[in-house]
Amino acid sequence: MKKLIYLLAIPLVIASCKNQSKNTSEDTNEVIKDSTPSVQTAIGEIELPAPFFTRSVSRPSTVIDWPKEKTPTAPAGFKVTRFAEDLKHPRWTYIAPNGDAFVAEANTSKDSANRITLLRDTNGDEKVDEQHIYLEGLHQNLGMLVLNNYFYVANTDGLYRYPYKKGANKITSEGEKIVDLPAGGYNNHWTRNIISSKDGSKIYISVGSASNVGEHGMEEEQRRASILEVNPDGSGEEIYASGIRNPVGMDINPVTGELWTAVNERDGLGDNLVPDYITSVKKGGFYGWPFSYYGAINDPRWEEDPHQDMVEKTIIPDVPVGSHTASLGLTFYTADQFPNNYKNGAFVGQHGSWNRANFAGYKVVFVPFSDGKPQQPQDFLTGFIANDEAGEVYGRPVDVTVTPKGSLLVNDDDAGIIWKVTAAN
Repeated sequence: MKKLIYLLAIPLVIASCKNQSKNTSEDTNEVIKDSTPSVQTAIGEIELPAPFFTRSVSRPSTVIDWPKEKTPTAPAGFKVTRFAEDLKHPRWTYIAPNGDAFVAEANTSKDSANRITLLRDTNGDEKVDEQHIYLEGLHQNLGMLVLNNYFYVANTDGLYRYPYKKGANKITSEGEKIVDLPAGGYNNHWTRNIISSKDGSKIYISVGSASNVGEHGMEEEQRRASILEVNPDGSGEEIYASGIRNPVGMDINPVTGELWTAVNERDGLGDNLVPDYITSVKKGGFYGWPFSYYGAINDPRWEEDPHQDMVEKTIIPDVPVGSHTASLGLTFYTADQFPNNYKNGAFVGQHGSWNRANFAGYKVVFVPFSDGKPQQPQDFLTGFIANDEAGEVYGRPVDVTVTPKGSLLVNDDDAGIIWKVTAAN
């Protein structure tokens, strides 16, 4: 299999993580700099740099307006258009069985719209004919689901359900909170996504960590950095998998039936640590956070209390997709509009880095699958970075959703746009 090497040519500088109280000793840092762990993933071997090989930097992006006629860039044979615009941080899209598209408008900061907007195509031309505020007064909402005549909404602090009427323009009834979820802490991990199992008997809830690497104490991390499994009425909660720092996008592999998720890994170890990933999720599996990463590679910030018993249980994730890319959206492409090589592959929305000297992410990548097994990732939708040197970007892609006709919707939340990618005929 192809060997992936992360090449670094930056002087060694030791740094601690942003807002991170755990530090390693000088002696430990010297040892760490001499190590370059090699890890076998589902797509081949990767060599990871040593922790602190480069200093940890904070480099957020500045979002500027897309020029009127400009769009992101797709591969030859595809067309990109604006499906919807002038939305307020359209973070997530869910398409109901009847084709109605529901958009979660929410944000990290206090100006979160906390609402769901309904976009409806009434004549099948994949253009928005109606737009309605479907539900408002929510609390940093993200995931949505229609199941068993209920409309489910995952707020940051709980899973709610409402009576659902197909084709209605608005929900007016009171919601019922069926699962209480831990909230607060590290503000970029407020998102709670939900999907159901194929038979509808279970709901999976993604819950990100309250910290970067457990610096506030592990008592703050109860039921966090996990995917929870519940019955549709909220009962029977189990921790389906843990040690997953910030799982957001989830989908079911159409060939194997496995649950997959997109995960943001930890910050503060340098430009090229730790790679974000997408992975199949094993029930009862532990994926390392915060004690280790990519298998039994100890996080040096836990040197005084390494939790080696947990480290030895760590599952290596399947597909690394770049460090600090903020990979959030995940969907398997099961439609027929795109060329056959896209069938059953996975699209991943990368919101973009802040903890890296040069920008990473700010694009949509595609991971081909063959017989249910992942292959090497490849760029699919680019052009979101306006000027890397100036720190300017046009937008930040998040969710990726397949329409009933097989187009791909891409939520560009900071630009307020949902892009539509179609195969040119």
